[in-house]
Amino acid sequence: MGCGCSNLSACCWGPEVDGPVLETQSVENEENNELDLPAFHEYTIEQLRMATSGFAVENIVSEHGEKAPNVVYKGKLEDQRRIAVKRFNRSAWPDTRQFLEEARAVGQLRNTRLANLLGCCCESDERLLVAEYMPNDTLAKHLFHWETQPMKWAMRLRVALYLAQALEYCTSKGRALYHDLNAYRIVFDDDCNPRLSCFGLMKNSRDGKSYSTNLAFTPPEYLRTGRVTAESVMYSFGTLLLDLLSGKHIPPSHALDLIRDRNLQMLTDSCLEGQFSDDEGTELVRLASRCLQYEPRERPNPKSLVAALVPLQKDTEVPSHVLMGIPHGAAALPNLSPFGEACVRTDFTAIHEIIESIGYKDDEGAATELSFQMWTNQMQETLNSKKKGDVAFRHKDFRAAIECYSQFIDVGTMVSPTVFARRSLSYLMNDMPQEALSDAAQAQVIFPVWHIALYLQAAALFALGKKDEAQVALKEGSILESKRNASA
Repeated sequence: MGCGCSNLSACCWGPEVDGPVLETQSVENEENNELDLPAFHEYTIEQLRMATSGFAVENIVSEHGEKAPNVVYKGKLEDQRRIAVKRFNRSAWPDTRQFLEEARAVGQLRNTRLANLLGCCCESDERLLVAEYMPNDTLAKHLFHWETQPMKWAMRLRVALYLAQALEYCTSKGRALYHDLNAYRIVFDDDCNPRLSCFGLMKNSRDGKSYSTNLAFTPPEYLRTGRVTAESVMYSFGTLLLDLLSGKHIPPSHALDLIRDRNLQMLTDSCLEGQFSDDEGTELVRLASRCLQYEPRERPNPKSLVAALVPLQKDTEVPSHVLMGIPHGAAALPNLSPFGEACVRTDFTAIHEIIESIGYKDDEGAATELSFQMWTNQMQETLNSKKKGDVAFRHKDFRAAIECYSQFIDVGTMVSPTVFARRSLSYLMNDMPQEALSDAAQAQVIFPVWHIALYLQAAALFALGKKDEAQVALKEGSILESKRNASA
Protein backbone atom coordinates (compact mmCIF):
# COMPACT_ATOMS: atom_id res chain seq x y z
CA MET A 1 0.00 0.00 0.00
CA GLY A 2 1.59 3.28 -1.13
CA CYS A 3 5.24 3.75 -1.94
CA GLY A 4 6.54 2.96 1.54
CA CYS A 5 9.37 5.45 1.31
CA SER A 6 10.42 7.73 4.13
CA ASN A 7 11.14 10.81 2.01
CA LEU A 8 7.55 11.62 1.14
CA SER A 9 8.17 15.03 -0.32
CA ALA A 10 10.60 13.83 -2.98
CA CYS A 11 8.90 10.55 -3.93
CA CYS A 12 5.21 11.31 -3.74
CA TRP A 13 5.00 14.98 -4.62
CA GLY A 14 7.88 15.51 -7.02
CA PRO A 15 11.45 16.67 -6.37
CA GLU A 16 12.21 19.93 -4.63
CA VAL A 17 13.27 22.55 -7.12
CA ASP A 18 16.37 24.54 -6.29
CA GLY A 19 16.01 28.08 -7.51
CA PRO A 20 16.00 31.67 -6.38
CA VAL A 21 14.37 32.11 -2.98
CA LEU A 22 11.44 34.49 -3.23
CA GLU A 23 12.01 37.76 -1.46
CA THR A 24 9.64 37.81 1.47
CA GLN A 25 8.59 40.55 3.79
CA SER A 26 10.78 39.97 6.80
CA VAL A 27 9.27 40.31 10.23
CA GLU A 28 12.64 40.21 11.96
CA ASN A 29 13.35 43.92 12.06
CA GLU A 30 10.02 45.48 12.93
CA GLU A 31 10.40 48.46 15.23
CA ASN A 32 8.99 48.13 18.73
CA ASN A 33 7.15 51.44 18.43
CA GLU A 34 4.96 50.02 15.66
CA LEU A 35 3.42 47.77 18.28
CA ASP A 36 2.74 50.46 20.89
CA LEU A 37 3.78 48.10 23.66
CA PRO A 38 5.36 48.95 27.00
CA ALA A 39 8.68 47.46 28.08
CA PHE A 40 8.60 44.20 30.04
CA HIS A 41 7.35 44.85 33.57
CA GLU A 42 7.22 42.91 36.83
CA TYR A 43 3.75 43.27 38.31
CA THR A 44 2.63 42.77 41.89
CA ILE A 45 0.05 40.11 42.69
CA GLU A 46 -2.24 42.90 43.91
CA GLN A 47 -2.07 44.68 40.53
CA LEU A 48 -3.05 41.47 38.74
CA ARG A 49 -5.75 40.70 41.28
CA MET A 50 -7.26 44.12 40.60
CA ALA A 51 -6.89 43.68 36.83
CA THR A 52 -8.80 40.37 36.85
CA SER A 53 -11.43 41.40 39.43
CA GLY A 54 -9.90 39.07 41.99
CA PHE A 55 -9.21 36.27 39.48
CA ALA A 56 -12.96 36.03 38.94
CA VAL A 57 -14.26 32.82 37.38
CA GLU A 58 -16.12 34.99 34.86
CA ASN A 59 -12.77 36.17 33.50
CA ILE A 60 -11.34 32.71 32.74
CA VAL A 61 -10.63 32.34 29.01
CA SER A 62 -8.53 29.16 28.92
CA GLU A 63 -9.80 25.70 28.02
CA HIS A 64 -11.25 23.52 30.80
CA GLY A 65 -11.94 26.53 33.06
CA GLU A 66 -10.91 26.23 36.69
CA LYS A 67 -9.96 22.56 36.26
CA ALA A 68 -6.91 23.35 34.13
CA PRO A 69 -3.54 23.13 35.93
CA ASN A 70 -2.61 26.59 34.63
CA VAL A 71 -5.53 28.98 34.20
CA VAL A 72 -5.62 31.99 31.85
CA TYR A 73 -7.71 35.03 32.79
CA LYS A 74 -8.59 38.13 30.83
CA GLY A 75 -8.08 41.41 32.63
CA LYS A 76 -7.55 45.14 32.31
CA LEU A 77 -4.71 47.24 33.73
CA GLU A 78 -5.20 50.70 35.19
CA ASP A 79 -4.25 52.27 31.85
CA GLN A 80 -7.10 50.24 30.24
CA ARG A 81 -4.70 47.91 28.41
CA ARG A 82 -6.38 44.51 28.09
CA ILE A 83 -4.24 41.59 29.18
CA ALA A 84 -4.21 37.81 29.41
CA VAL A 85 -2.86 36.51 32.73
CA LYS A 86 -1.61 32.94 32.97
CA ARG A 87 -1.56 31.72 36.57
CA PHE A 88 0.48 28.58 37.13
CA ASN A 89 -0.45 26.06 39.77
CA ARG A 90 1.47 26.34 43.00
CA SER A 91 3.84 23.46 42.34
CA ALA A 92 5.10 24.90 39.04
CA TRP A 93 8.32 26.87 38.72
CA PRO A 94 9.84 26.23 42.18
CA ASP A 95 13.02 28.03 41.09
CA THR A 96 12.25 31.76 41.27
CA ARG A 97 15.43 32.76 39.42
CA GLN A 98 14.73 30.38 36.52
CA PHE A 99 11.18 31.69 36.12
CA LEU A 100 12.27 35.33 36.11
CA GLU A 101 15.13 34.70 33.68
CA GLU A 102 12.85 32.88 31.26
CA ALA A 103 10.11 35.49 31.49
CA ARG A 104 12.53 38.40 31.01
CA ALA A 105 14.11 36.71 27.98
CA VAL A 106 10.76 36.01 26.29
CA GLY A 107 9.60 39.50 27.30
CA GLN A 108 12.31 41.06 25.12
CA LEU A 109 10.59 39.74 21.99
CA ARG A 110 8.32 42.22 20.25
CA ASN A 111 6.59 41.30 16.99
CA THR A 112 3.21 41.70 15.31
CA ARG A 113 3.06 37.96 14.69
CA LEU A 114 3.19 37.23 18.45
CA ALA A 115 0.78 37.72 21.33
CA ASN A 116 3.66 39.41 23.15
CA LEU A 117 4.68 38.90 26.78
CA LEU A 118 4.23 42.17 28.67
CA GLY A 119 5.39 41.07 32.11
CA CYS A 120 5.26 38.58 34.94
CA CYS A 121 4.65 38.26 38.66
CA CYS A 122 6.78 36.27 41.05
CA GLU A 123 5.66 36.78 44.65
CA SER A 124 5.88 34.10 47.32
CA ASP A 125 4.68 30.92 45.58
CA GLU A 126 2.72 32.80 42.89
CA ARG A 127 3.96 32.52 39.28
CA LEU A 128 2.05 34.50 36.64
CA LEU A 129 2.69 35.65 33.08
CA VAL A 130 1.05 38.73 31.54
CA ALA A 131 0.53 38.93 27.77
CA GLU A 132 -1.41 40.92 25.21
CA TYR A 133 -5.06 39.91 25.21
CA MET A 134 -6.37 38.45 21.95
CA PRO A 135 -10.19 38.75 21.89
CA ASN A 136 -11.10 36.60 18.88
CA ASP A 137 -10.57 33.03 20.15
CA THR A 138 -8.14 30.33 19.09
CA LEU A 139 -7.44 28.54 15.82
CA ALA A 140 -8.91 25.39 17.41
CA LYS A 141 -12.23 27.20 17.91
CA HIS A 142 -12.34 28.53 14.35
CA LEU A 143 -11.21 25.27 12.72
CA PHE A 144 -12.80 22.52 14.81
CA HIS A 145 -15.75 24.19 16.57
CA TRP A 146 -16.90 26.95 14.20
CA GLU A 147 -20.43 28.29 14.58
CA THR A 148 -21.25 30.72 11.75
CA GLN A 149 -18.88 29.80 8.90
CA PRO A 150 -15.90 27.48 8.31
CA MET A 151 -12.53 29.14 7.82
CA LYS A 152 -11.89 30.03 4.19
CA TRP A 153 -8.93 28.64 2.25
CA ALA A 154 -7.29 32.07 1.86
CA MET A 155 -7.46 32.58 5.64
CA ARG A 156 -5.99 29.15 6.32
CA LEU A 157 -3.03 29.99 4.08
CA ARG A 158 -2.63 33.30 5.93
CA VAL A 159 -2.57 31.50 9.28
CA ALA A 160 0.17 29.17 8.00
CA LEU A 161 2.28 32.10 6.72
CA TYR A 162 1.87 34.26 9.83
CA LEU A 163 2.77 31.32 12.05
CA ALA A 164 5.87 30.56 9.96
CA GLN A 165 6.85 34.25 10.18
CA ALA A 166 6.39 34.18 13.96
CA LEU A 167 8.68 31.15 14.23
CA GLU A 168 11.19 32.75 11.86
CA TYR A 169 11.31 35.87 14.05
CA CYS A 170 11.70 33.85 17.26
CA THR A 171 14.47 31.76 15.69
CA SER A 172 16.31 34.92 14.61
CA LYS A 173 16.21 36.08 18.23
CA GLY A 174 17.58 32.82 19.62
CA ARG A 175 14.22 31.41 20.76
CA ALA A 176 13.72 28.59 18.25
CA LEU A 177 12.12 26.23 20.77
CA TYR A 178 8.36 26.29 21.19
CA HIS A 179 6.62 23.92 23.58
CA ASP A 180 3.49 22.06 22.51
CA LEU A 181 2.72 23.99 19.33
CA ASN A 182 -0.91 23.29 18.48
CA ALA A 183 -4.14 24.96 17.34
CA TYR A 184 -4.86 26.27 20.85
CA ARG A 185 -1.60 28.25 20.81
CA ILE A 186 -2.67 30.39 17.85
CA VAL A 187 -4.93 33.27 18.84
CA PHE A 188 -6.63 36.05 16.87
CA ASP A 189 -6.21 39.75 17.63
CA ASP A 190 -8.67 42.67 17.33
CA ASP A 191 -8.26 42.69 13.54
CA CYS A 192 -8.64 38.88 13.41
CA ASN A 193 -5.00 38.43 12.40
CA PRO A 194 -3.51 35.19 13.76
CA ARG A 195 -0.74 35.42 16.34
CA LEU A 196 1.40 32.88 18.13
CA SER A 197 0.95 32.86 21.92
CA CYS A 198 4.14 33.78 23.77
CA PHE A 199 3.34 31.33 26.58
CA GLY A 200 4.77 28.37 24.64
CA LEU A 201 8.14 30.12 24.34
CA MET A 202 8.75 29.66 28.06
CA LYS A 203 10.76 26.59 28.96
CA ASN A 204 8.51 24.29 30.89
CA SER A 205 8.61 24.00 34.65
CA ARG A 206 9.67 20.92 36.54
CA ASP A 207 6.74 18.78 35.39
CA GLY A 208 8.85 18.16 32.26
CA LYS A 209 5.86 17.78 29.96
CA SER A 210 6.39 19.72 26.78
CA TYR A 211 3.53 18.07 24.92
CA SER A 212 0.07 18.02 26.45
CA THR A 213 -1.52 16.57 23.34
CA ASN A 214 -2.06 12.93 22.47
CA LEU A 215 1.19 10.99 21.92
CA ALA A 216 0.05 10.30 18.35
CA PHE A 217 0.81 13.97 17.58
CA THR A 218 4.24 14.25 19.24
CA PRO A 219 7.49 14.23 17.24
CA PRO A 220 8.99 10.72 17.10
CA GLU A 221 12.33 11.88 18.54
CA TYR A 222 10.55 13.42 21.54
CA LEU A 223 9.15 10.01 22.40
CA ARG A 224 12.75 8.70 22.40
CA THR A 225 14.57 11.54 24.17
CA GLY A 226 11.94 13.64 25.94
CA ARG A 227 13.62 16.78 24.60
CA VAL A 228 12.20 19.54 22.41
CA THR A 229 14.42 20.69 19.55
CA ALA A 230 14.00 23.23 16.76
CA GLU A 231 13.23 20.30 14.45
CA SER A 232 10.49 19.11 16.84
CA VAL A 233 8.80 22.48 16.38
CA MET A 234 8.84 21.93 12.60
CA TYR A 235 7.12 18.57 13.11
CA SER A 236 4.39 20.28 15.12
CA PHE A 237 4.08 22.90 12.37
CA GLY A 238 3.41 20.00 9.99
CA THR A 239 0.56 18.76 12.18
CA LEU A 240 -0.91 22.28 12.12
CA LEU A 241 -0.75 22.33 8.32
CA LEU A 242 -2.75 19.09 8.40
CA ASP A 243 -5.27 20.75 10.75
CA LEU A 244 -5.63 23.66 8.32
CA LEU A 245 -6.00 21.36 5.33
CA SER A 246 -8.46 18.93 6.88
CA GLY A 247 -10.38 21.02 9.41
CA LYS A 248 -9.81 18.09 11.77
CA HIS A 249 -7.06 16.98 14.14
CA ILE A 250 -5.80 13.99 12.13
CA PRO A 251 -2.94 11.89 13.57
CA PRO A 252 0.12 12.37 11.34
CA SER A 253 0.54 8.62 10.78
CA HIS A 254 -2.95 8.38 9.29
CA ALA A 255 -2.39 11.53 7.20
CA LEU A 256 0.90 10.19 5.86
CA ASP A 257 -0.85 6.99 4.73
CA LEU A 258 -3.32 9.13 2.78
CA ILE A 259 -0.46 11.16 1.30
CA ARG A 260 1.39 8.02 0.19
CA ASP A 261 -1.79 6.83 -1.50
CA ARG A 262 -2.19 10.28 -3.12
CA ASN A 263 -5.65 10.44 -1.53
CA LEU A 264 -5.82 14.22 -1.29
CA GLN A 265 -9.62 14.29 -1.33
CA MET A 266 -9.84 12.23 1.88
CA LEU A 267 -7.37 14.59 3.53
CA THR A 268 -9.00 17.92 2.69
CA ASP A 269 -11.91 19.63 4.43
CA SER A 270 -15.13 19.14 2.45
CA CYS A 271 -16.07 22.73 3.40
CA LEU A 272 -13.26 23.96 1.13
CA GLU A 273 -14.67 22.49 -2.06
CA GLY A 274 -14.01 24.79 -5.03
CA GLN A 275 -11.83 27.22 -3.05
CA PHE A 276 -8.42 25.99 -4.24
CA SER A 277 -6.79 24.18 -7.15
CA ASP A 278 -5.21 20.73 -7.02
CA ASP A 279 -1.79 22.35 -7.36
CA GLU A 280 -2.38 24.55 -4.29
CA GLY A 281 -3.57 21.60 -2.22
CA THR A 282 -0.66 19.48 -3.41
CA GLU A 283 1.85 22.18 -2.45
CA LEU A 284 0.47 22.47 1.10
CA VAL A 285 0.53 18.69 1.46
CA ARG A 286 4.13 18.66 0.22
CA LEU A 287 5.08 21.22 2.87
CA ALA A 288 3.31 19.22 5.58
CA SER A 289 5.03 16.00 4.54
CA ARG A 290 8.44 17.74 4.63
CA CYS A 291 7.74 18.92 8.17
CA LEU A 292 6.65 15.41 9.21
CA GLN A 293 9.81 13.64 8.05
CA TYR A 294 10.88 10.96 10.52
CA GLU A 295 14.49 12.19 10.47
CA PRO A 296 14.63 15.63 12.12
CA ARG A 297 17.47 16.85 9.87
CA GLU A 298 15.26 16.38 6.78
CA ARG A 299 12.68 18.89 7.97
CA PRO A 300 12.67 22.50 6.72
CA ASN A 301 13.47 25.55 8.81
CA PRO A 302 11.07 28.48 9.37
CA LYS A 303 12.79 30.69 6.78
CA SER A 304 12.24 28.15 3.99
CA LEU A 305 8.63 27.68 5.12
CA VAL A 306 8.00 31.41 4.78
CA ALA A 307 9.55 31.40 1.30
CA ALA A 308 7.30 28.49 0.26
CA LEU A 309 4.10 29.94 1.76
CA VAL A 310 4.34 33.51 0.40
CA PRO A 311 3.56 32.55 -3.26
CA LEU A 312 0.52 30.54 -2.13
CA GLN A 313 -1.24 33.51 -0.52
CA LYS A 314 -4.64 34.57 -1.91
CA ASP A 315 -6.89 37.61 -1.40
CA THR A 316 -3.99 39.41 0.25
CA GLU A 317 -5.79 42.77 -0.01
CA VAL A 318 -8.81 41.46 1.96
CA PRO A 319 -8.60 42.16 5.73
CA SER A 320 -8.58 39.10 7.98
CA HIS A 321 -11.80 40.09 9.75
CA VAL A 322 -13.58 40.08 6.38
CA LEU A 323 -12.22 36.64 5.48
CA MET A 324 -13.27 35.39 8.91
CA GLY A 325 -16.73 36.92 8.67
CA ILE A 326 -16.30 38.66 12.02
CA PRO A 327 -17.74 42.20 12.43
CA HIS A 328 -15.08 44.82 13.06
CA GLY A 329 -14.97 48.22 14.75
CA ALA A 330 -18.31 50.00 14.97
CA ALA A 331 -19.94 47.20 12.95
CA ALA A 332 -19.03 44.79 15.74
CA LEU A 333 -21.30 46.54 18.21
CA PRO A 334 -24.51 44.64 18.96
CA ASN A 335 -27.95 46.20 19.15
CA LEU A 336 -27.50 48.56 22.07
CA SER A 337 -29.85 49.15 24.97
CA PRO A 338 -30.85 52.74 25.87
CA PHE A 339 -27.92 52.84 28.34
CA GLY A 340 -25.46 51.74 25.65
CA GLU A 341 -26.83 54.23 23.14
CA ALA A 342 -26.55 57.03 25.70
CA CYS A 343 -22.88 56.12 26.18
CA VAL A 344 -22.20 56.36 22.43
CA ARG A 345 -23.84 59.80 22.37
CA THR A 346 -22.07 60.76 25.63
CA ASP A 347 -25.54 61.80 26.75
CA PHE A 348 -24.78 62.05 30.46
CA THR A 349 -28.26 63.39 31.28
CA ALA A 350 -29.86 60.20 29.91
CA ILE A 351 -27.32 58.08 31.81
CA HIS A 352 -28.18 59.98 35.00
CA GLU A 353 -31.87 59.20 34.58
CA ILE A 354 -31.15 55.47 34.12
CA ILE A 355 -28.80 55.22 37.11
CA GLU A 356 -31.20 57.17 39.30
CA SER A 357 -34.09 54.87 38.33
CA ILE A 358 -32.07 51.71 39.07
CA GLY A 359 -31.20 52.86 42.58
CA TYR A 360 -29.25 50.33 44.64
CA LYS A 361 -30.84 47.14 43.30
CA ASP A 362 -27.45 45.72 42.29
CA ASP A 363 -25.87 46.22 45.71
CA GLU A 364 -27.47 43.18 47.33
CA GLY A 365 -24.26 41.82 48.85
CA ALA A 366 -23.24 45.23 50.17
CA ALA A 367 -26.73 45.96 51.51
CA THR A 368 -26.60 42.89 53.76
CA GLU A 369 -23.34 44.11 55.23
CA LEU A 370 -24.79 47.58 55.79
CA SER A 371 -27.81 46.42 57.77
CA PHE A 372 -25.63 44.22 59.98
CA GLN A 373 -23.24 47.05 60.92
CA MET A 374 -25.60 50.01 61.16
CA TRP A 375 -25.52 50.06 64.96
CA THR A 376 -22.16 51.84 65.30
CA ASN A 377 -21.95 55.63 65.30
CA GLN A 378 -19.23 55.64 62.65
CA MET A 379 -21.39 53.47 60.44
CA GLN A 380 -24.33 55.83 60.90
CA GLU A 381 -22.14 58.79 59.85
CA THR A 382 -20.93 56.84 56.82
CA LEU A 383 -24.51 56.05 55.82
CA ASN A 384 -25.45 59.69 56.26
CA SER A 385 -22.66 60.64 53.82
CA LYS A 386 -24.11 58.23 51.27
CA LYS A 387 -27.66 59.54 51.80
CA LYS A 388 -26.50 63.14 51.34
CA GLY A 389 -24.67 62.06 48.20
CA ASP A 390 -27.85 60.41 46.91
CA VAL A 391 -29.88 63.59 47.51
CA ALA A 392 -27.24 65.71 45.73
CA PHE A 393 -27.09 63.18 42.87
CA ARG A 394 -30.88 63.21 42.48
CA HIS A 395 -30.92 67.02 42.33
CA LYS A 396 -27.97 67.07 39.89
CA ASP A 397 -25.65 68.85 42.31
CA PHE A 398 -22.75 66.72 41.12
CA ARG A 399 -19.96 68.57 42.94
CA ALA A 400 -21.71 67.96 46.26
CA ALA A 401 -22.37 64.35 45.22
CA ILE A 402 -18.64 63.82 44.60
CA GLU A 403 -17.79 65.24 48.02
CA CYS A 404 -20.36 63.14 49.91
CA TYR A 405 -19.67 59.91 48.05
CA SER A 406 -15.93 60.44 48.60
CA GLN A 407 -16.52 60.65 52.37
CA PHE A 408 -18.43 57.35 52.19
CA ILE A 409 -15.73 55.65 50.08
CA ASP A 410 -12.79 56.98 52.10
CA VAL A 411 -14.06 55.41 55.34
CA GLY A 412 -13.64 52.07 53.56
CA THR A 413 -15.87 50.04 55.88
CA MET A 414 -18.51 49.35 53.25
CA VAL A 415 -18.15 48.64 49.55
CA SER A 416 -20.81 49.66 47.05
CA PRO A 417 -20.40 49.36 43.28
CA THR A 418 -23.37 51.72 42.84
CA VAL A 419 -21.67 54.48 44.81
CA PHE A 420 -18.60 54.20 42.57
CA ALA A 421 -20.89 54.29 39.51
CA ARG A 422 -22.67 57.39 40.79
CA ARG A 423 -19.43 59.18 41.59
CA SER A 424 -18.11 58.15 38.16
CA LEU A 425 -21.03 59.87 36.42
CA SER A 426 -20.66 62.87 38.73
CA TYR A 427 -17.04 63.18 37.59
CA LEU A 428 -18.18 63.01 33.94
CA MET A 429 -20.67 65.81 34.63
CA ASN A 430 -17.77 67.89 35.97
CA ASP A 431 -15.55 67.21 32.93
CA MET A 432 -13.24 64.85 34.85
CA PRO A 433 -13.26 61.77 32.56
CA GLN A 434 -10.03 60.22 33.90
CA GLU A 435 -11.40 60.14 37.45
CA ALA A 436 -14.69 58.81 36.07
CA LEU A 437 -12.85 55.99 34.30
CA SER A 438 -11.03 55.03 37.49
CA ASP A 439 -14.28 54.82 39.47
CA ALA A 440 -16.02 52.78 36.76
CA ALA A 441 -13.09 50.37 36.74
CA GLN A 442 -13.31 50.08 40.54
CA ALA A 443 -17.01 49.26 40.27
CA GLN A 444 -16.08 46.41 37.90
CA VAL A 445 -13.49 45.10 40.37
CA ILE A 446 -16.21 44.90 43.03
CA PHE A 447 -18.81 43.43 40.66
CA PRO A 448 -17.06 41.78 37.66
CA VAL A 449 -20.21 40.98 35.68
CA TRP A 450 -21.98 44.33 36.17
CA HIS A 451 -22.80 45.81 32.77
CA ILE A 452 -23.18 49.34 34.16
CA ALA A 453 -19.50 49.40 35.19
CA LEU A 454 -18.49 48.62 31.58
CA TYR A 455 -20.95 51.13 30.11
CA LEU A 456 -19.57 53.90 32.33
CA GLN A 457 -16.03 52.96 31.31
CA ALA A 458 -17.16 53.31 27.69
CA ALA A 459 -18.69 56.73 28.38
CA ALA A 460 -15.47 57.92 30.07
CA LEU A 461 -13.31 56.54 27.24
CA PHE A 462 -15.49 58.27 24.63
CA ALA A 463 -15.07 61.49 26.63
CA LEU A 464 -11.29 60.95 26.62
CA GLY A 465 -11.31 60.49 22.84
CA LYS A 466 -10.31 56.83 23.08
CA LYS A 467 -12.89 55.54 20.62
CA ASP A 468 -11.45 52.05 20.02
CA GLU A 469 -11.16 51.24 23.73
CA ALA A 470 -14.62 52.69 24.32
CA GLN A 471 -16.17 50.40 21.70
CA VAL A 472 -14.53 47.36 23.31
CA ALA A 473 -15.97 48.32 26.73
CA LEU A 474 -19.35 49.02 25.12
CA LYS A 475 -19.40 45.60 23.46
CA GLU A 476 -18.41 43.82 26.69
CA GLY A 477 -21.07 45.74 28.64
CA SER A 478 -23.73 44.85 26.08
CA ILE A 479 -22.80 41.15 26.25
CA LEU A 480 -23.06 41.21 30.07
CA GLU A 481 -26.42 42.99 29.89
CA SER A 482 -27.75 40.43 27.40
CA LYS A 483 -26.66 37.55 29.64
CA ARG A 484 -28.27 39.20 32.63
CA ASN A 485 -31.57 39.75 30.78
CA ALA A 486 -31.54 36.15 29.48
CA SER A 487 -31.19 34.74 33.01
CA ALA A 488 -33.76 37.10 34.53
